[in-house]
Amino acid sequence: MKRGELAIFDAEDVRALLDYPSCIAVVREAMKALSLGETRQLLRTMIHMGEGRTFGLMPGALSEQGMFGAKLISVFAEPDNPGVRRHRGVVTLFEPVEGRPVCVADAEEITHIRTAAATAVATAALARDDAEVLLLMGTGGQVHSHLEALPLVHRFSRILIWGRDPARAQDVVDAWKDRLPVEVALDAQAAAGEADVICTLTGARQPILLGAWLRPGTHVNVVGSSGPGPVEVDNALVVASRFIADSKASARDAAAEFLVAIEAGLVDDAHIVAEIGEVLLGQVAGRRNAEDITVYKSLGHAVQDLASAAHLYEAHSHKIHGTQNR
Repeated sequence: MKRGELAIFDAEDVRALLDYPSCIAVVREAMKALSLGETRQLLRTMIHMGEGRTFGLMPGALSEQGMFGAKLISVFAEPDNPGVRRHRGVVTLFEPVEGRPVCVADAEEITHIRTAAATAVATAALARDDAEVLLLMGTGGQVHSHLEALPLVHRFSRILIWGRDPARAQDVVDAWKDRLPVEVALDAQAAAGEADVICTLTGARQPILLGAWLRPGTHVNVVGSSGPGPVEVDNALVVASRFIADSKASARDAAAEFLVAIEAGLVDDAHIVAEIGEVLLGQVAGRRNAEDITVYKSLGHAVQDLASAAHLYEAHSHKIHGTQNR
């Protein structure tokens, strides 16, 4: 392999080449392909390296004849910023004809964008058409990504921002008030009772959202916890919900909130009614009526990362070829 044969995309490149509308479309197709069995992937491998420090490997292929590769990532807590974890690493992509590695891309930026894109895909599929109020719980990087992505799939008249530190919630509002109808929510229970769509985007280890707080018809995206242990919502919410996963196999392995409810004997494997790809394909109903409480459990998958990397690699290639052909 020669240096010139490998495209390298840093965070700035990823932001320039992987826009949110494109990533939403890419993730939507990737999740359908996953549920159709067209993709290939293994469950993520996690090596724990002490408190708050994990190294992960997520390999996969977009199809038997498609791009393939892996995300290698460290998830380390920030010592001076409790509850915040950084996802640093790379996505490495191989082409399917000769098996050559063709690009390395910043995994943290891809993760930011594709995670919010996946939430947008699920929200478009599962939220009520008349949903008006969005509640984002968390004040880290994902709140900004979700504020980019969610208005692209649904128009909200109010967007509530809740955080354990109200000052940080105000900082988010100040950053977005000229673009979106954002406001600080000081009381989580009151805000949840007003919301039609809720996203939990935190590093919380204990529930920050309780099932008793929700109105019928609410849609919840549970995003923050990506492995066994930390939970953002309680058992009552899991039990009351029509529970949709990005991958059933991964949810049974790593969806913390679901696993806690299983251990308590409150649900069984059949409580996962569908993968989001099955809903998108029309194979399983997501929301059946206006009263359903729907939950989308987002764990994130190699195929989302690889499809996103493939899109930015192709966008880069088209840009280069277009310049050369002038």
